[in-house]
Amino acid sequence: MSTITTESVRPVAVRRTPLTHRPFLFWLVALLLIVGGVLRSNWATRLDTFTLDEAYHIMAGASYAGTGSFRINPEHPPLTKLWVGEVVLLNGYKLPPFKALNDKREERRFAEENVYLTNDPVAVQQQARWAMFALNGLLLLLFTVMARQTLGPVIALLTLAYLVIDPTVAAHLPVVMTDLPVALASSAAMLVAVRAFRSWQPADLLVTAACLGLALAAKHSAVITVIGVGLLGVVMAFVGREPLGRRAGRLGMVAGVLIGAVVVLWGFYGFRYRDSRAEGEFFNRPLATKIDDIQSPLSKTMLHSLADAHLLPASYLWGLADTFRAGVEGRPFPAFAFGQSYLNRAPFYYAPGIWGAKLPLGLLVLTLAGLVLVCLRKLPVSVLPPLAALGVLFGLFWLALATGSTYGGVRHALSLLPLLAVLGALAVWYAFQHGVWYRVPVVLAAGAALLTAIPAVRPWEYFNELAGGSADSYHYFNDEGVDLTQRSGELTQYYNRHLKPTGEVPFIWYSMRRAEKQRYGLHWIGENPDQDSSRYQSVNVAGTFFLATGDLSPNPYDVDNQMAVFRKARPVTRMGNLLVYRGRFYLPNVRAMWLGSKGYKALFVDKNHDTTSAIRFMAAAMKLYPKSAFMNWELGNLYAKRNARAEAIHAFELSRTYCVDPALKPMLTAHIGKLRTADLHRLPTLRNPTTE
Repeated sequence: MSTITTESVRPVAVRRTPLTHRPFLFWLVALLLIVGGVLRSNWATRLDTFTLDEAYHIMAGASYAGTGSFRINPEHPPLTKLWVGEVVLLNGYKLPPFKALNDKREERRFAEENVYLTNDPVAVQQQARWAMFALNGLLLLLFTVMARQTLGPVIALLTLAYLVIDPTVAAHLPVVMTDLPVALASSAAMLVAVRAFRSWQPADLLVTAACLGLALAAKHSAVITVIGVGLLGVVMAFVGREPLGRRAGRLGMVAGVLIGAVVVLWGFYGFRYRDSRAEGEFFNRPLATKIDDIQSPLSKTMLHSLADAHLLPASYLWGLADTFRAGVEGRPFPAFAFGQSYLNRAPFYYAPGIWGAKLPLGLLVLTLAGLVLVCLRKLPVSVLPPLAALGVLFGLFWLALATGSTYGGVRHALSLLPLLAVLGALAVWYAFQHGVWYRVPVVLAAGAALLTAIPAVRPWEYFNELAGGSADSYHYFNDEGVDLTQRSGELTQYYNRHLKPTGEVPFIWYSMRRAEKQRYGLHWIGENPDQDSSRYQSVNVAGTFFLATGDLSPNPYDVDNQMAVFRKARPVTRMGNLLVYRGRFYLPNVRAMWLGSKGYKALFVDKNHDTTSAIRFMAAAMKLYPKSAFMNWELGNLYAKRNARAEAIHAFELSRTYCVDPALKPMLTAHIGKLRTADLHRLPTLRNPTTE
């Protein structure tokens, strides 16, 4: 039995190469590939400004590093934010004094105003980019080292080369987000777990716990990785003919790895359940209330139990509740995939399908070739355990994406990529083991990948030719993995060049943050709603309009298909996924939209949170256009707080009538029943899902 075990852990090395007996050469090639990938990414993303989440993350990270408090942005664990926060603080980042914050909208605005208006956002972005290049470079190296231990040095380096060629990886390397770090840390954890659960040596087990803890500190979706490592450990504990006592001991070691990962996670929070410097509750929404927002009784009970027992840090639990609510149960964000619109959840084939559309065709061919080799049993037995481990990770994330919300698109599916990269690497390795007839197609595929992927600018928007390419893919795909407002810098340049000299004030419907527009001196229709009323008196609206290509996708919530007018028009210019239209357009609901925006501004933006004005504007908007399900929802909550029972019931009935998400209708029906009989002063507010 020991002979078999020893043989099975031997890395793939059919032919001896310089990498086999010269470790320094492996390190040199790995570092050159990572540095090359970083330089390519820096060039390809040079036009990108902050994504929608980055300013929020950076301010939160600076507050973590500067104060030791984890109260800001608890919806994500601290690894990425702490790393960048330390860097920007060292470069003079100015933090605001803390204050009480009411829900995510106000907290986001608080963070964004700090980044854009108090600090220099251009300098902060440059510091953050190079900090993330360093962090993601280290994680790429960690994954490559773990691949070397289980697959051998050649396949490890080929896998790394695949990853640095891929445009989606290039897009994510510099951004202060959590998707790439959790993908790399999770894959490294699965690979080292294969080694650890074969050898059962303390050093390997400790490294596994460290990698798994790193994944948990990167993003809450790493809970899936914990399940994967646990399943792998349980299966491998029962491999072979071992005495029952030894198997029990191995199961104890698996449990120790999982507990060790949680200890590592606690370390990122300073081993404190909550910020010891704050008194009482300090999140933007109380932890108990946040957990109660979850619909699943089982999930709700589990999280309350974890909180009561202080088994995980309070900030982490708050984020875990947010993940269950928004990621598992779903946000009311439609997905547009393969030319079809879906509410919350795309079809089960979405996760692998999006990679079929996003991977350069050369890389896709290599991955499919590797899959064929696996199916035909052409690969050495020694590669199967690490492949199986990454396959478990792939399958668990695929299952989560198939049953949960897919609004994040390919960025939420990044943890599937390492398996695809290893399959592609194995295809190249196999070809060079078996003569010229195998090598020629592999070289052609790799060359095609280099020629199509490396020159790509704005790599977030990259799609392969089967999906229409970067130019036409928006006809078939739209989600957060395609555009997160990175074109706002180009919008600003266009504004300064073409609109500012004439004094024209445009409609900026691209999701640029208010603080960002203020920072760069932009003026827009809606900036001062009281002064813009004349632009909203007619159903025919003239001017310059900035939209994202995603705004043209069919949207179930656009009940009257109002955006079709732009789909039929031709933009005057295009900058990646940013479209600019000029002319007169028939927009029958634009006045209602304007009134509704005034209501939201009064409720969420103005410092005094004027509910009276919010009700007045929203009620006027709904009188003109009663089909906005979520504005009626918000209006119903406001009426209920005012003890206006009939008005609250009417608003929620309209919300139910025009709600296109069947999952929300039973919730609305139940709440309407409570509104008819309950004491409104004691009735909890029905959480509007658009606030998640």
